[in-house]
Amino acid sequence: QLQASGGGLVQAGGSLRLSCTASGGTTSTYVMGWFRQAPGKEREFVAHINWSGGSTHYADSVKGRFIISRDNAKNTVYLQMNSLKPEDTAVYYCAGRPPAYYGRSFRNTGGYESWGQGTLVTVSS
Repeated sequence: QLQASGGGLVQAGGSLRLSCTASGGTTSTYVMGWFRQAPGKEREFVAHINWSGGSTHYADSVKGRFIISRDNAKNTVYLQMNSLKPEDTAVYYCAGRPPAYYGRSFRNTGGYESWGQGTLVTVSS
């Protein structure tokens, strides 16, 4: 199971760090991703990191502001969010994809097998 935390209310220009911790097993061999879903919108890709942490990808909307990282010893993936904007307001979900899913696009929700419960990030203007 994946447990996301770290959301909250922050002013525009501020920062937050989200965490996603796996329980009941290890995600060290899993590719991990973060998605977000704003009210009335579809869930969208935010960032992705490979099993070693050596390869990352970002949505254009967050590139240069967000950083995804992982600590496999702690079974935890992080999303450092800087220079937050009101349009970043959403519920953020972490997700994991085992090797069997590697043939699917990591930018689509269908590319992930397991999902956390989501954590709400609200950015005020």
